[in-house]
Amino acid sequence: MSGHGAPLTQPVASAHLRVAVIAGTWHAEVTDGLIAGAQRALAAYGVTDHVLLRVPGAFELPVVAAAAARTHDAVVALGVVVRGGTPHFEYVCSAATDGLTRVALDTGVPVGFGLLTCDTDAQALDRAGLPGSSEDKGYEATAAALDTAHVLAHLRSGAVTG
Repeated sequence: MSGHGAPLTQPVASAHLRVAVIAGTWHAEVTDGLIAGAQRALAAYGVTDHVLLRVPGAFELPVVAAAAARTHDAVVALGVVVRGGTPHFEYVCSAATDGLTRVALDTGVPVGFGLLTCDTDAQALDRAGLPGSSEDKGYEATAAALDTAHVLAHLRSGAVTG
């Protein structure tokens, strides 16, 4: 199972952070579950200044993430791509992953990676944070972005010395 070995983290007070959650519209049941997980994480971390932005699909996540990174402390990208019978899966997954990585590196703003890349609908549902799901990738991606925002703030404050 992909969730095996996941870190056990505790929410860190994050009321001061502005967060953009960006979600695709394909596979509505899965995506709605990912969004609900992100909202649970935002609540657990005390984030009140957040926005939900919807895009058509995974391919569009990076361009909106780049725009959101200019005005937010953290960005969370949520979506799902399910493998089909053509190379489309590889192209979309690669472009979205590379684009989101580039956004994080180019802007210095953490991007929580909540893009499910699954072989089947059942795998996606099992990771969507729905009742009966074994994983909650929307929550995990949001927590990762928030935790990383705290690490970056700590580094920028000069409190870390080597």
